[in-house]
Amino acid sequence: MSLPLFLVPDLPVGDQWRLDGPEGHHAANVQRLSPGEALLLCDGRGGLLTAVVAAAHKGALDLELGERSAVAAHDPQITVVQGIAKGERAELAVQLMTELGVDRIVPWQAARSIARWKDAKPVERWRSTVREAVKQSRRAWLPEVTDARTTKQLSLTGTVLLLHEEASVPLSTVPLAGDITLVVGPEGGIAPEELAAFPAAVPVRLGREILRTSTAGAAALAALSVRLGRW
Repeated sequence: MSLPLFLVPDLPVGDQWRLDGPEGHHAANVQRLSPGEALLLCDGRGGLLTAVVAAAHKGALDLELGERSAVAAHDPQITVVQGIAKGERAELAVQLMTELGVDRIVPWQAARSIARWKDAKPVERWRSTVREAVKQSRRAWLPEVTDARTTKQLSLTGTVLLLHEEASVPLSTVPLAGDITLVVGPEGGIAPEELAAFPAAVPVRLGREILRTSTAGAAALAALSVRLGRW
């Protein structure tokens, strides 16, 4: 079984270090790691450090630091512009996309989004969901979650693929060049005026079935991961 992963702002230096704070609490009190057990520390920027528990305390672990390694960032990068959906559907989408390798998530306040964000709390929930999914999937890179943006605030670059149920072009056939942006609509789909606002986007479909906004981005990421040789 792979080692449990804990996120830290920066990888510690030296031979010994104490893991405390929220991650230390989780490691010591929730996962109940004990002396002799190994874990991974990750800075979310590709840096990994193996460590072995030397002593366990309430809310903290004393660690013996071991081998360091670095994981290169994905090239090309995949950004998902995710239409804001209601509650658990949105957070499921974020969780799945993180586990499947998304590099950046842009919450999109689309015309047909039922949920309307009035403060920073929802984006902070998305960021928290991303952190937990990174730890679950043992990812070395923490995807960025930007602040919410409206259609007018979006700036789409590289290969822009817009998932649309009426598209005739399969995702598997579209030429890919440079970084990739996937646009995923909310529960109500993408409005006609939004289609016109993305003139450089290529409308694509994932198959005959119509997927929910909570699963469409993840399915597209899986297909792209095969095409790009990530998998």
